[in-house]
Amino acid sequence: MGADVLLTVVGVLGVVVAALSAKMRRLPISEPLLGLAAGVLIGPQVLDVVRIPLVTEEQSLLHQTSRILLAVSVMAVALRYPISDIRYMWRPVTVLVLVAMPVMAVVTATLGWLVLSIPVAVAALLGAALCPTDPVLASTVVTGDDAERDLPARNRQMLSLESGANDGLALPLVLAAVALAGGMSAGAAVGESLWQVFGAVVIGAAVGWLGGKALKWGEEYGATDAAPALFFTVVLALGILGAAGLAQTDGVLAVFVGGLVFNAVGSGRERAMEVSIDEAVNRFAVMPLFVLVGITVPWQVWFEIGWPAVILAASVLLLRRMPILLVLARPLRLRARDALYLGWFGPVGVSALFYLTLESERAGVNETVLAAGYLVLVMSTIAFGLSGAPGRALYVSAARKT
Repeated sequence: MGADVLLTVVGVLGVVVAALSAKMRRLPISEPLLGLAAGVLIGPQVLDVVRIPLVTEEQSLLHQTSRILLAVSVMAVALRYPISDIRYMWRPVTVLVLVAMPVMAVVTATLGWLVLSIPVAVAALLGAALCPTDPVLASTVVTGDDAERDLPARNRQMLSLESGANDGLALPLVLAAVALAGGMSAGAAVGESLWQVFGAVVIGAAVGWLGGKALKWGEEYGATDAAPALFFTVVLALGILGAAGLAQTDGVLAVFVGGLVFNAVGSGRERAMEVSIDEAVNRFAVMPLFVLVGITVPWQVWFEIGWPAVILAASVLLLRRMPILLVLARPLRLRARDALYLGWFGPVGVSALFYLTLESERAGVNETVLAAGYLVLVMSTIAFGLSGAPGRALYVSAARKT
């Protein structure tokens, strides 16, 4: 019965989103927020129609679902802009990934240590899991006619490419945290990090190049129809993810690299396809996962932790990213309003769920880390869902005054 209820809710939400698709980007609401609210509604704390306790089996389901969703999302990011624009953005994206992301991990870990009084090793797990900017939630900020009209192209490109790159490149930080927590040795963490990253780059580049050449050849000889070409990028993302998994490398990073190479060698039609991919991911594919998140919310652990958990979540949303981007505004060539906007809209989302469940698998389930991370994810979904349209309006207003 629970599965049927879940499918029914997702179907109803899909109809609602399809009916309101032209209006939702102008409203203080988002598809992930709708899914989260629906999950809480049918979950054990309200209607109690579906019960899915957050135990190992459900963590595996959430981990694999978030992994697939991230793969499709980062493929869309890699195809969103012409490769010439992406080359132009490599400097600021490098600063964000190699400087801002590790600092965000340290800030989040420090907040966890101070507010929750947890050991440093446990705090490191929390910081590493929550440091990457989520590409799924970030896409709701940078895509759509309103975003393209109101936000500078450079800001949208920077946030998109950062969220695509740091999702995979956060893995070495996560492995370092697992090693610190005793889940593996330091040497094993370093060795695995090197293989995960460099292996992912090689596999992603090879498969992306082959896929781009195959599709281009098919178009030149009239062998490729538009509809199969549309789904080709989704299938390619899943194929790269599977190949990377077999080689035990970073699948999300491999898909992002594969998408970039595919973009570089393809014909350019892929960017037109990407609009439909983004639409499908952001408006529909994301909802089942967030319904599951709403159902599996660890209410009891939240109540046991109490107000410190709420204080931590609010502190992470305010301090994890915004002050860092203000400090880095000059090297990133951002004005104050751009740094504030990009500092706020760097959401915690699907990528956090992916790494929280990965850490549970590698280092054992730590209820405090899982519950605190879940609360940050939930508050992030609510905050960015409600502030998306008003935040864009404030940005436009500030730009007009200068």
